[in-house]
Amino acid sequence: MEAVSGFEIETSDGERPGAFVRFPFDRSLLDRFREAFPRARWRRSEERWFVPGTTAAARLDVWVSRELSDLDRHADDKGRDAFSFEPLASPYLEVGEELTVRTPYSRRVVDLLRTVPFARWDADAKAWRIPFRGFERLRAAWPEIEEAARYAEPEARRQRKAERAADPQEALRQAERRKRRYPVPLGDPPPLDRPVATDLFGVVVFEDVGEAIPEDEALSSVFDHAHPRDEVFAWGRWRLPDWREVARVKPSDDPPHRGWRLPGAADLDERRRAMRSSARARETRARSGPAA
Repeated sequence: MEAVSGFEIETSDGERPGAFVRFPFDRSLLDRFREAFPRARWRRSEERWFVPGTTAAARLDVWVSRELSDLDRHADDKGRDAFSFEPLASPYLEVGEELTVRTPYSRRVVDLLRTVPFARWDADAKAWRIPFRGFERLRAAWPEIEEAARYAEPEARRQRKAERAADPQEALRQAERRKRRYPVPLGDPPPLDRPVATDLFGVVVFEDVGEAIPEDEALSSVFDHAHPRDEVFAWGRWRLPDWREVARVKPSDDPPHRGWRLPGAADLDERRRAMRSSARARETRARSGPAA
């Protein structure tokens, strides 16, 4: 049984050669079917048409493909009319035979465009192509797409980086990141040698947990979860996981712990994105190094 957009074709296995077809009722569609297959007969008990002949299935395939192509054209015309009546004006959108979306890279933009029917990535143009039949869904998602694209602009990234650099607390956090240490509850330490998620540094692998941190050490000013007066904390020494370690982790739905937790799907996705970004940066440096 072959089913495409409401059309179903099945070769007959009875004594008489032929094929069965079922499609959504539409008067004009039915008229075109009867014109193309004058010998077709309606099987009331099965609620489908029977087309006799040894080549019936092949001829039905050709007819269905042509009808679907026409439906796509009509849907494109309808979407083009909708765009003309209420157009989208944006530096991220180009209008031609189809709609072209080109933005700075953003995972949020990618996720949103994947919800738009018929959207496809054009690797050569480094842009998303969307036929006009997908315009209505694109228009519904466009405010979020445009906001995510602006957030991903290089200038916006530089501004956020400058703001973080000017924040004294962020400077302290980066200093702790370079030291590769993180306060963990001594009574509830993370498992060692397997990826876990932290509130501040993402997915990491703890290698050891040391002795208790003195109460007078100012942890809460840098780590929101660490309050030595409420609980005893110790420094956990960590490293970043490799691809194999991340691949072996099964996403967890466990509730978060104080400062660390078993990683969920979103945590692992974020770590994979960071690892891919680091790999691309290393490749870029390797290519430009000899030339420089």
